[in-house]
Amino acid sequence: MGTGIYGIGVSALRAAQAGIAATSHNIANVNTPGYSRQEIIQTAEQPQNTGAGYLGQGADVTTVLRRYDQFLGAQVLEAQTQSSNLNARYELSQQLSNLFGDSSGGLTPTLQDFFNAVNGVANAPESVSARQGMIGSAQTLVNRLQALDLRMNQIRDGLNGQIQNSVTSVNSYAKQIAALNDNIVLLQSKTPGQPPNDLLDQRDQLINQLSQEIRVSTVKQSDGSVDVFIGSGQSLVVGNRVSTLQAVASTTDPTSLEVAYLNNGNVSRIRQDALQGGNLGGYLDFRQNELDPAVNALGRIALGLADTFNQQHQQGMDLKGALGGTFFSSATPRVTASTSNVGDSSLAASISSTAALTGKDYNVQFDGTNYNVYDTSDNTLLQTFTTAQLTAGQTLTGTGITLQLTPGMVANAAGDSFLVRPTVSGASAIALGITDPARIAAASPVRSNAQISNLGTGLIAAATVVPGLPLDANLQQPITITFNNPPTTYTATGTGAPAGPQAYTSGSAITINGWTTQISGTPAAGDVFTVTANTNATTDGSNVLKLALLQTANTMANGTTSYQGAYGQLISQVGTQTRELEVTSRAQTSMLDQVTKSQQAVSGVNLDEEAANLLRYQQAYQAAAKAMSIANNMFDTLLQLGG
Repeated sequence: MGTGIYGIGVSALRAAQAGIAATSHNIANVNTPGYSRQEIIQTAEQPQNTGAGYLGQGADVTTVLRRYDQFLGAQVLEAQTQSSNLNARYELSQQLSNLFGDSSGGLTPTLQDFFNAVNGVANAPESVSARQGMIGSAQTLVNRLQALDLRMNQIRDGLNGQIQNSVTSVNSYAKQIAALNDNIVLLQSKTPGQPPNDLLDQRDQLINQLSQEIRVSTVKQSDGSVDVFIGSGQSLVVGNRVSTLQAVASTTDPTSLEVAYLNNGNVSRIRQDALQGGNLGGYLDFRQNELDPAVNALGRIALGLADTFNQQHQQGMDLKGALGGTFFSSATPRVTASTSNVGDSSLAASISSTAALTGKDYNVQFDGTNYNVYDTSDNTLLQTFTTAQLTAGQTLTGTGITLQLTPGMVANAAGDSFLVRPTVSGASAIALGITDPARIAAASPVRSNAQISNLGTGLIAAATVVPGLPLDANLQQPITITFNNPPTTYTATGTGAPAGPQAYTSGSAITINGWTTQISGTPAAGDVFTVTANTNATTDGSNVLKLALLQTANTMANGTTSYQGAYGQLISQVGTQTRELEVTSRAQTSMLDQVTKSQQAVSGVNLDEEAANLLRYQQAYQAAAKAMSIANNMFDTLLQLGG
């Protein structure tokens, strides 16, 4: 009897000791990230048949259970990867929003100052100081556009560093997960059915940290290992084997890093939009959906400003009597052939209409027969051209650009592609085309006059240049208009004048040599009107006044908005995106907190509960010791009786 009681007491001591050890382990790891509460699973020993019934043989600890809910764990992973993604995008978007929304550092005040200076010249076209002020304000405007573009490029450079760091973190976590897989499989093979709980916690914590960098999916294997997949199903960890990611330069944009997949020494590029979730997905999403569109939108404003301002400036005449030159120089579209192209044909793009520019980028892909043009923002097919068509040059409908292919020595192969970015360099490449104040074309190049000796009531309006470039070569050739008898017709003489009598209608347009005017009223037979070169026009500000009116003219987005309106749309777009990210980021953080609390309610260590367990196991240990003490007394009594 004593031996049986001793055995039962020893098993009770062991069970209580195991309970105290598990409880102490929980208390020690209360602040360990990823730790799951552990508890012993205690069962009764097989009873012994004594003939008078089955007597118990004590207790046994069969395993140490890890309190972990796989469903809640998966919810935490998904909430975590989405929260990290939104937080990364929001922090970066804030930088753009602050850049464009700055009341002193944005484009709005500089644009206003420039057109104030243009109005100053319109009010005093003969003033050299006013002209110098316009040159200075124009240079400040150019500097501001370039500074905004430079800041966005700095954000891009920083983004490249963040992508590189995130890729390094992903690879590090993958290696650690693979190493833990190896250890877990080894330990479970030695003690089947007894999971190494602490190693499982460490692995789950690493997977959680990995999900903060990129969205992952996991598959648990029968040997205890976990396979980890990313993107559109690429394996990152399979057992103890690891595939790594690599940050590589884009094949069509060397200024941007992309993520490639490295497996068995082979580098394969991944569709960047497949790498969703986590910080890495947030960086890629921000670049595609916020940064690149902002760079293009600012470039479109710069290109539109330079083009429309130049066209009007070239329709004027400067203080030296010369026709206006290029006031702003601007960029051409950037076209980059993929570094993986087989053929060496080149593709060029030119801007046919700045008003039609969309601020989007285009991907031109050769399928072996035709060239297909896609909108990179949503991969929509826009147009398809044959090789012959593209070689002859084709305007891409609705985009404001013209594409032209120049065949090379090696023909393009299926899969060859080109990235066309019409506006990306607009803000960085804009420059001031003139520095001499006298070269500002403030005056009109032609002047209309009525002869003093005219007898009728006819009046001639100021002649203006017909919009459009290039200008007519005979623009400043003198033209004389003489009314016939009866004065229902007139005859124009001079270089470029129409032959024969022309019908006269009061107020109707008379257009010759690229200028237009109107004669109204009732001229008399023999009355003479002239349109000649505008000489000694130092006080004429008619053309610079038209330049000033461009500030509010709807010259952008197919004539629907002005320069300032386009910039306002950019601010609104960036601000709206930032606000949406702020709201969704906060909501996702709140959801992550809720899911984490639910998960911790199952797996987390509650110190009050552990303190109660510690007392319970302590009392069980003391009771077991007391039972052994009683058994010892009983045994001593038996020995004394035997003596």
